[in-house]
Amino acid sequence: MPHALVDLLAVAALVALLAVAFWHPRPGVEVLAALVAAAVVLASRAVEPAGALDEVRLLLPVVAFLSAILVVSEVCAAEGLFAAVGATVARLGRDRPRRMLALTFAAAAVTTAVLSLDATVVLLTPVVAAAVTGTATSSRPLVHACARLANTASVLLPVSNLTNLLALPSLPGVSFLGFAAVMAPVWLAVIGVEYVGHRVFFARELTAPRPTSHDGRRTEDRALPVVPLVAVALMLVGFAALSPLGVEPAWVAGAAAVVLAGHATSRRAMRVGEVLRSAHASFAIFVLCLGIVVAGLSATFLGALVAAAVPDGTGLVSLLTIALLATVLANLVNNLPATLLLVPLVAPLGVTAVLAALVGLGVGSGLTYAGSLANLLWRRALVRRGMPPSGRDFHLLSALVTLPAVGVGTVVLWAWAPLVR
Repeated sequence: MPHALVDLLAVAALVALLAVAFWHPRPGVEVLAALVAAAVVLASRAVEPAGALDEVRLLLPVVAFLSAILVVSEVCAAEGLFAAVGATVARLGRDRPRRMLALTFAAAAVTTAVLSLDATVVLLTPVVAAAVTGTATSSRPLVHACARLANTASVLLPVSNLTNLLALPSLPGVSFLGFAAVMAPVWLAVIGVEYVGHRVFFARELTAPRPTSHDGRRTEDRALPVVPLVAVALMLVGFAALSPLGVEPAWVAGAAAVVLAGHATSRRAMRVGEVLRSAHASFAIFVLCLGIVVAGLSATFLGALVAAAVPDGTGLVSLLTIALLATVLANLVNNLPATLLLVPLVAPLGVTAVLAALVGLGVGSGLTYAGSLANLLWRRALVRRGMPPSGRDFHLLSALVTLPAVGVGTVVLWAWAPLVR
């Protein structure tokens, strides 16, 4: 088959999968589209069967972790954890918009870091939006904070974002705690940029509270559920303790999912069918097929262009170039395919170069709706609840803060990484 036709089929397969991700059809349609796209790439010989099998083996632990952490997040929601967080934010920040924004930032940053960005956009965002109903605070700054931090705050831990997990094999010698030690100052710096950007962009709403309708009523206190909190805390300890022993995060998250699911079903907070559906098996298959498509795409002209753009050093300018390249690529083809395409090309430059790429793939993916599936899930979650967000506000805010956050995060990484490695 002519090389030009192979390239065309690989690109078409990726475009089709991204369109399906944006459309988010029924699970059966999602799986069928993914299987067809992978079959087209295999039939065109853009990737050999052995290469496709290697890609699936690489992705299986990541996909298993994704399914497990989605179950953990859904059970936490069913047990009332996110509702309790929303009530706490509303109670502590009532009639003080700036305080409520700061509390939302804290909640979204921790949720993203611990339970991954999907939990922030799908489970925390609607709760926060509902919590401010009847208060003096507009929901706009808060729901946009959830969207922004779902990407930006995902640089802290290996488990905070699938992009981080996909890059772990290219970070030899970096443990769970080692990753966190290097990225913690970066995490704080980029969140700081986001907070300043929100204060500027939403200055009017944060300065002049809107009229309230709560008539002096206090928000009902909701106790934080103990079992989910303990299970999540133990899960984090398990990540840190077992990572040096080579235990995949999927096993730890899977154990937490089993314990929490058993607790929720025994209390009838969830049914068994709801637990199984919360694993989103169709999306797991979709990600595996996406990996096969990107493996074929890496041998096309796009792979050659990306390889040519990767610098050959790890100085500040080179790291900024890598982070910017990752940002552009994430918003061009989405950050998951961008990770699979870029990280193997950057890996020979060393750990710091891969981490710089993750800054662009995480923080930078918030620049457009297309940059991250989290952005689309956030929009869909609000639309389904009758609160459609403004695409104009989303992209104007993104244009204001994304590139400064990527730049600041990369500079901090460049300065800090040599001190702790």
